[in-house]
Amino acid sequence: MNTKTQTRSDGIVKEIINLDNISILELDKEEIISLFKSHGVLLFRGFDVDTNLFKEFTNLLSIDFRNYAGGAFNRRVINGDQTLLSVNDFKSEIKLHGEMYYQQNIPLMLWFFCANPPLEDGETTVCDGRQFFNEISSSTKELFSKKKLKFTVQISHQDWQKKYQTDDLNTLEEIFQQNNTHLTVNDDQSILLEYISPAIIPSRCGKYRVFINSLLPTKQLNPKILNFEDDSEISDEVVAELNEISEKITTEISWQKSDILMIDNTRILHGRRSFADDQRDIYIRLCSPAFSF
Repeated sequence: MNTKTQTRSDGIVKEIINLDNISILELDKEEIISLFKSHGVLLFRGFDVDTNLFKEFTNLLSIDFRNYAGGAFNRRVINGDQTLLSVNDFKSEIKLHGEMYYQQNIPLMLWFFCANPPLEDGETTVCDGRQFFNEISSSTKELFSKKKLKFTVQISHQDWQKKYQTDDLNTLEEIFQQNNTHLTVNDDQSILLEYISPAIIPSRCGKYRVFINSLLPTKQLNPKILNFEDDSEISDEVVAELNEISEKITTEISWQKSDILMIDNTRILHGRRSFADDQRDIYIRLCSPAFSF
């Protein structure tokens, strides 16, 4: 037996642990796909993986790798590859969220790679959006069924050129059309964007409801840009309820060197705990699965 597959006590993360020093490229792709469809989040641990091997492995299971144009944070490009990015923009906590749910065109799948673990803290957090939905009170479910979220963001001329990696307004308009985002261009070439999204979505199989969005980190880091679509405020009580649920059902992943995390971004929310040292270096790739799910 070359590997051990175990479900953590939390019941969410499925771990695939290397027992016999095999290459990660020797793993059975069909078994990985089956486990991923079932659990939505897989942790590969104990494999001797560097950055190049991480890319080779993820290329086997993924398509449509993308850069981070339009992303909310500053992300350092690794080795000149726009599809390989560091997530260490800052060190504070980031609340649970779906990746890039402030636009329509989201990556369906995420890969994380631990190039270097932190000395302490800095755990990545995950939870199942299906379970999150089940924990929400009836009144809050009803509220979200009636009102979608609205992100309203003002961006300077210089900042949108950097954020969307273009200096052409026509290209910017195309990006916004593809993302179903309303764009207003001001006289000084600054822009105002408005994007409306549901807080709760159907699962890909259609059997479940999933709470997955960018509400909690936005309310944590930049609260003024997020209200309901009718411009009414999302109350502190609702945000407090959601934060309480997230702490109740969150699973923490304490990184070890060369760990790989595979996440279904249509179902699994992720975030991270704060950290203080400069050792932590986690990379991300944004993509779609090279299989139906």
